[in-house]
Amino acid sequence: MVYAVNLQYVFSIFDKIPARFNIGIMLFMASFVSYMLRVNFSIIIIKMSADTNATTHQSTFINNSQLPAFNESTDIYKKHHIEDEHYAWDKKDQGLLLSAYFYGYIFPNLLGGSLADLYGGRKVIFITIFLSAFITSISPFTADNNFIYMFIMRFILGLLGGCLYPVEHHLISKWSPVEEKGKFVSTLLGGIFGTLITWPVTGFLSEHYGWKFGFYVPAAFAFIISIFWLYFVHDSPKVHPRISEKEREFIEKSLGTSSKKKTWPPMNKVLTSLPFYSLLLLHFGGTFGLFFFLTAAPKFMSEVLKFNLTEAGFLSSMPYLARLLFGFVFGSIGDTLKQKNILSTTAIRKSFCVFSHIIPGVFLIILCLVGYDPYICVAIMTLSLGFNGAATHTNLQNSQDLAPNYAGTLYGMINFVGTMSGFISPTIVAYFTQENSTMKEWQWIFIIGACVYIIPGIFFIIFGSGEVQKWNNLDEDKGQSNAKSKSDNTP
Repeated sequence: MVYAVNLQYVFSIFDKIPARFNIGIMLFMASFVSYMLRVNFSIIIIKMSADTNATTHQSTFINNSQLPAFNESTDIYKKHHIEDEHYAWDKKDQGLLLSAYFYGYIFPNLLGGSLADLYGGRKVIFITIFLSAFITSISPFTADNNFIYMFIMRFILGLLGGCLYPVEHHLISKWSPVEEKGKFVSTLLGGIFGTLITWPVTGFLSEHYGWKFGFYVPAAFAFIISIFWLYFVHDSPKVHPRISEKEREFIEKSLGTSSKKKTWPPMNKVLTSLPFYSLLLLHFGGTFGLFFFLTAAPKFMSEVLKFNLTEAGFLSSMPYLARLLFGFVFGSIGDTLKQKNILSTTAIRKSFCVFSHIIPGVFLIILCLVGYDPYICVAIMTLSLGFNGAATHTNLQNSQDLAPNYAGTLYGMINFVGTMSGFISPTIVAYFTQENSTMKEWQWIFIIGACVYIIPGIFFIIFGSGEVQKWNNLDEDKGQSNAKSKSDNTP
């Protein structure tokens, strides 16, 4: 009873804060836990996989004498790792397991916006977070049984996570005043903060308490966030029970009237739109770089740069800290440029592409040339992904520009294609590192990453747009035309 009263008191304090601020915080936290449950496996799998020459998919326990040296000379290693299970997953198996999430993640992107329209973004994201936490909590038991079961758990987790970002864009289109759009989109960088926290924490837990705790702790945190989400988030200012009338009027006045016809845009117009294809390519380039660091950075840090697991987890998270900080900085700069009419929306989108795509690609090329010192490698990788934080004003926001009436669905479409990079990049890494994993092999991987960054960036600078497209209001125009026709024919 006392705890219930105390919890109610805590919630009452947050209710005094503007509702849209609470929405922004919860969007940040939803992204945070989604990435937490996604990226923990990139660290855990290093500890789970011991025999890299094994070919069987059946999980096999391996004696400690077969384990790789993760700093095994220390007493703490011997104390905490002697009972930890390890499985005979070779490089191909590991690549498949790292890709499994993205195989599941890809298709729900097409449904997320529609699910939000049908059931409301609040319900969809709550179910996503709650079930994702449950799947994560039971994953260690599936690993004990069979490789296939572990693959299925990661696949289901991807199915759930695939709905998240389109639904978040749907909620942003309902809650974000035009003047604050960049800051609102920046809240989606909560996933980056989730990576930043999860990798070092998971590395520490895996080394000191066993890799299973790398599943249990994030799952418990996600359960808690799902409860907070239900309390603070509502589908729009209109239905929020605790928002002030002043704030409601401010948001609705800023957003104006949007089309009631939602779910799917006119596809014949979308698929012949050059600005849409420019955004599609740009988003693919951005997600390729992001997912490449997400799945491959711990492996690179551990196998090539020779950091131990805790160090690899911590240093792998540094690029994400930079991306988070740069994202908020670029988000604020872009909003200021727009509010003061210094640059048009299109000019902002195209100029920021230099920072979000061109410069990150250049840094990857530099990495191939000078990246032989471990700490120089970390610094260059940090700057590369850091500058990609400018994506808050390029591919992460452009769907709101082109079609605000279909923002969630349009983002789901581009993320459907962009997510393919989630299983393409681990496959590329596995191909080049199948026999050896040295800087020589990784140089080719970095060159490919640089090209995938730079080419879409140049294409968007030439053909992209920040203007609302005519097909955004096509249904409204038809409705008005039909109404006028009926009126003209009225006797």
